[in-house]
Amino acid sequence: MAEDRAASGTVGVKDKVVLITGGSRGIGACCVRALLDGGASVVIHYNQNRVAAEALAEAAPERCHLVGADLTDEEAPKTLWQQALAWQGRIDVLVNNAAVYEAEPAFAEDDTWPEAWRAVWQRTLQLNLLAPAELATRAVAHFREGGEGGILIHLSSRAAHRGEKPLLGSYAASKGALNALSHTLARTHGGGGILSYAVAPGWVGTDMSWDYINETGDRGPLGENALGTLIPPEEVANIVTFLASGAARHATGTVIDINGASFPR
Repeated sequence: MAEDRAASGTVGVKDKVVLITGGSRGIGACCVRALLDGGASVVIHYNQNRVAAEALAEAAPERCHLVGADLTDEEAPKTLWQQALAWQGRIDVLVNNAAVYEAEPAFAEDDTWPEAWRAVWQRTLQLNLLAPAELATRAVAHFREGGEGGILIHLSSRAAHRGEKPLLGSYAASKGALNALSHTLARTHGGGGILSYAVAPGWVGTDMSWDYINETGDRGPLGENALGTLIPPEEVANIVTFLASGAARHATGTVIDINGASFPR
């Protein structure tokens, strides 16, 4: 049925129900705005910033539902999914956007380093990989039960392909694994109309990126991009919204780069 709708040209996000994690700020907030503009209903997940999530929902309160959850908690993905699903009784698109970008402690020959190093890796893998994997698994089960298929979109990173700055190995590793998960989901479930994509940005012009540049004085992120600036988060949101429309079914399994030619593949 999903393939018939796509072939007829009646694709789009209007009337779709989308769950987006980390939807209160940055790329996630831009995705929420773009999806609402397209007529979708959106479950906006947030961690601590409910005020920002509420501000986003003011654009279309009848088409927004807010769910707070700390996805570093192993029990949180289950609770988030259940609350999101209960709102409209269905979810058509899952956007795994929430992530952490946390530096590991530099190696030191002392008793405290292993514990601190391990803690960063555990938090990063839980939020960037394990929570998305659990949500995707629950989404697949829901899509299969409904028989209409569904769409999974994972926000990855350029770091998944080329690696990351020193002390950010956990971040790069988590995003590389997320790409592999997306490939596997696409290969395994395509026959059931379940599509899986990853979107891999370079440096995006969010508050977090600009705070880093202004605080450290590191202008490197600006020079990496052939266009001479950070990537507007709205451009990432445009790609996510397009994929959520179902208009590129046979692109399932791909990783879409958006990095201003800083790492062409």
